[in-house]
Amino acid sequence: MPIKAAFIVPHPPIILPEIGRGEEKKIQKTIDAYMETAKRISEIKPETIIVTTPHSILYADYFHISPNRKAKGNMRRFGVSGLSMEAEYDSEFVQVLSSEAEKADIPAGTLGERDPELDHGTFIPLYFINKFYTGYKMVRIGLSGLDHLDHYRFGKIIADTVDKLGRNTVFVASGDLSHKLLHDGPYGFAKEGPEFDKQVTEAMKNGDFLAFMNFDPSFCESAAECGLRSFIIMAGALDGKELKSELLSYEGPFGVGYAVASFEVTGTNENRRFDIIYETEQRRKLENIKSSEDAYVKLARLALETYVRTGKYAKLPDNLPEEMLNRKAGVFVSLKKHGHLRGCIGTISPVTRNIAEEILRNAVSAGTEDPRFSPVTEKELDEIVYSVDVLSEPEPISSMDELDVKKYGVIVSHGHRRGLLLPNLEGIDTPEMQVAIALQKAGISKNEPYSMQRFEVVRHF
Repeated sequence: MPIKAAFIVPHPPIILPEIGRGEEKKIQKTIDAYMETAKRISEIKPETIIVTTPHSILYADYFHISPNRKAKGNMRRFGVSGLSMEAEYDSEFVQVLSSEAEKADIPAGTLGERDPELDHGTFIPLYFINKFYTGYKMVRIGLSGLDHLDHYRFGKIIADTVDKLGRNTVFVASGDLSHKLLHDGPYGFAKEGPEFDKQVTEAMKNGDFLAFMNFDPSFCESAAECGLRSFIIMAGALDGKELKSELLSYEGPFGVGYAVASFEVTGTNENRRFDIIYETEQRRKLENIKSSEDAYVKLARLALETYVRTGKYAKLPDNLPEEMLNRKAGVFVSLKKHGHLRGCIGTISPVTRNIAEEILRNAVSAGTEDPRFSPVTEKELDEIVYSVDVLSEPEPISSMDELDVKKYGVIVSHGHRRGLLLPNLEGIDTPEMQVAIALQKAGISKNEPYSMQRFEVVRHF
């Protein structure tokens, strides 16, 4: 039995009258759409409701599925003490889903629970659903730091579990949109905010889940969106299904976007296998990128691929440009996978005999030693996009006025602590932001005295 329907819903605490105290009337269209969603769910009478939420336990490389038999939640953190609920989990579903994910090599399961209480991304959808229907058990699933394709694939495993158990199931993808819609909003304004909401709601209206997959991570970060990965898991759970798609409402009067959308399953459609379409498009893009790589990037690729496959450093090719062999410089090698950073390691000043050896060393380090990521695996190699930054000699500066975020990188220093940020990075728009991030990387407080240097780079793609 396939999933009957899926819904995208927001989770602003202010929507609850006990918290909003009249302010909720400013998002009445969202409330009305929420009520309509709850009524539709009550008509389906699901045995199981799956909720994906950005505010459950989140790991960089693991999808957390809430364990236990029951969970309680309340709104005390939002200043209300008398509002609480208890939900019963579908323990059998959780067990089978965890097992199916393991078989499919998807990192998901019930390990590592830090807080068993229901988060507000789960509490608020259930608040509305419970007004009309309570005869269900729940599965609560958190998001991860993995890429869009992994979220989609996990959604497919959820659908497989539904089919295996024969559950009458509804999927609820909880998530707000951009948090940067208004200058006077709680999170401020970014031009990417309204644009993200325009594009994502258009995708909801048309059931265009490929658009969800194709959002650039840096664009999403600038927009400060909340729910996209929740929506992508839902999209994977509806893989290959014909849908009746409706955007029931969209509002953003408080500076955060709230959308309610409905997706009713009406049949099957083999043209809606969006992971296959996405992978095909990505392979084509990567082939084009590889065909245009210069000698610097080709050497970085050769270095990491050789090391991952053989455990040995590659030998320098015979046809390298003279500059790579005769000049010393600091070099940073950056790796991206599906638009997400996958590793970045570099040297501010050269530590080897030439640029070529600097690339060999730092490419391997970027793929295997960046503490923010697990080492790159052999199966990932064909999905990695490389860039190589060759640094000029740093020069001291006395003021941020001497910085240009597009032209110069910055190095901040205090004693033995140093932090570096490359120039021309997406989302870094001001010298103040550039320096603040460099200080954070160095572990230097803004109240400590620090010196600054600037440098230029030649970036190779």
